[in-house]
Amino acid sequence: MATFGRDTPMERPNPGGRAAVFVPSLQAEEAVAAALNNGSGMVGFGNADGTVTLYFENNRFRDGGLFKWESKAFKAYGRMVERMPTVNKLVCDAANLIQVGFIQGQDIMVRDMDQLAAWLQRSDAADSMPESAEIHV
Repeated sequence: MATFGRDTPMERPNPGGRAAVFVPSLQAEEAVAAALNNGSGMVGFGNADGTVTLYFENNRFRDGGLFKWESKAFKAYGRMVERMPTVNKLVCDAANLIQVGFIQGQDIMVRDMDQLAAWLQRSDAADSMPESAEIHV
């Protein structure tokens, strides 16, 4: 079992609170990788047992308003902080994920644009890449 970084939030945030932004690692388990596709926006928090609770949006229904990666991340964040029921949630070992930044309220800070770009390229969603590491809506 892997662990996550010291700066990974350790509890579900309330609205406006801080959460981690993730991409899947190249070595992600098959079941995890299968759930995360189409340039999914992924946000979450660490658990005491070394797992990560992950909320994601992959725009399965091709909603034009969710084309951009950041729109997907904000959608997943909204579900998480509002505790909305969703099938787009999983708990997995931290080794399946790479933390690339943070989301808080209406702001995203991407610390590793290269990892995000690689994920979007692998998932055939490179055209949804944000223009900047700092995103505000």
